[in-house]
Amino acid sequence: MARLVLQGTLLCLLRVGLGTQDADSLLPHAPHNCPHKCVCAADLLDCAGLGLREVPGTLPAAAADLDLSHNALQRLPPGWLAPLSRLRSLHLNHNELEALGRGVFTNASSLRLLDLSSNALRALGRHDLDGLGALETLRLFNNHLAHLDERAFHRLGTLSHLYLGCNELSFFSFNHLHGLGSAHLRVLDLSSNRIGRTPVPDLAALPAFLKNGLYLHNNPLPCDCRLYHLLRRWHQRGLSAVSDFAREYTCLAFKVPTSRVRFFAHSRVFENCSVALTQDLERPEEQLHVQVGRSLRLHCNTSAPALHVAWVSPQHELLVAPGSRNGSIAVLADGSLAIGSVQPWHEGVFVCLATGPRLHHNQTHEYNVSVTFPHPEPDAFNTGFTTLLGCAVGLMLVLLYLFAPPCPGCRRCYHRTCRRCRRWPQTPSPLQELSAQSSVLSTTPPDAPSRKASVHKHVVFLEPGRRGLNGRVQLAVAEDFDLYNPSGLRLKAGSESTSSTASEGLVMT
Repeated sequence: MARLVLQGTLLCLLRVGLGTQDADSLLPHAPHNCPHKCVCAADLLDCAGLGLREVPGTLPAAAADLDLSHNALQRLPPGWLAPLSRLRSLHLNHNELEALGRGVFTNASSLRLLDLSSNALRALGRHDLDGLGALETLRLFNNHLAHLDERAFHRLGTLSHLYLGCNELSFFSFNHLHGLGSAHLRVLDLSSNRIGRTPVPDLAALPAFLKNGLYLHNNPLPCDCRLYHLLRRWHQRGLSAVSDFAREYTCLAFKVPTSRVRFFAHSRVFENCSVALTQDLERPEEQLHVQVGRSLRLHCNTSAPALHVAWVSPQHELLVAPGSRNGSIAVLADGSLAIGSVQPWHEGVFVCLATGPRLHHNQTHEYNVSVTFPHPEPDAFNTGFTTLLGCAVGLMLVLLYLFAPPCPGCRRCYHRTCRRCRRWPQTPSPLQELSAQSSVLSTTPPDAPSRKASVHKHVVFLEPGRRGLNGRVQLAVAEDFDLYNPSGLRLKAGSESTSSTASEGLVMT
């Protein structure tokens, strides 16, 4: 008992002497089963660039991301991933692997990403990738692959990205995709290989989402008329796999490696090709226009009855019965697709994938759905009511201007002005003879600098007089016109017929 008390006292003194630091933090301890020189942090195990020639013997079971890249690994022992039940990504790139072998990826059923790029692999056998049922991305580029078993990817049912570029492949079967399921596949990179045989009907039968991710550039493709028109149509449709690498699509004009010409830059090679050869090669997608809120039903039209029907949405979601995750799209028992209320996110290409004993493996049917908003019809009642209201307001203002009595202050100004008017000459003047139509205040300074500006400045447009002016009067009052002394006003009578006085310019005096 005294010994425990003594140990507790020493521990307390140590904690006080080191501030708030915990004593346990002073004791260095290595992570459980962390290999020598590797870095272990939570679920990450990093053994990259250590020059390893063999896989470490002990691996921590908590690892979800294992990086063994940039080493000198030459082989992988069967069952070596058995302790790693949580493994999600495995990086084996930049090693010296020449073959894989059966059972290498046993117990890797949770793996999502496998990077085997930049190795020395020469072939893939039928069982080399067994155990990778949940794999989504497989990187095999920059190897020496010259042969793929026809069922090499047979058990990779969820694979969406397959990179086989920069290898030595001379043929790839687009009919069955070497066992791949086309429902999930989005990217198939076959660029920079030695592919010289391309079955054009198999290419044309691929679904639209896979055509957009099929990379065939930097291959010695044949200068075939049907292949040219097919790739040209993909280029015109804006498929990124073709349009982004248009200059790198070449073909052999004379079956000689040095006779490569660009598909889309030297069309003279294909000037004698007939477009009729490819008219029935690729079925065009059906164009549908539907308004927001309407219902839509799509049928998977196939050449023969299908056993299984699946759909792919514009968001690349695989749709099977009962339908989409959010419930807005339903897949019915007969294989048709139904949308109860169309929304803007339903716009795009819907692809139907049908399989059956009498159907082509990749037989598809595509619908390009355009979603529009309804245009509201103009309301005639509202427009007429607005116009009527404007006319009524204008008429009321005119009546107020003509008949409403002036304010008391204005009445006093009116009487004062009238008393001054009694002192005016009694002989009628042209100004009194003519009635004013309107008056506009003008603040423009006079043209002559020596003229003295008056404080009563008006411009007056007058109606035509009743006699002696042949029906039209042009009248202009200068800015220095004195309202109390109109003797300086000059009238100009025209000899033409009566017209709008506003069409003539003002004559300033």
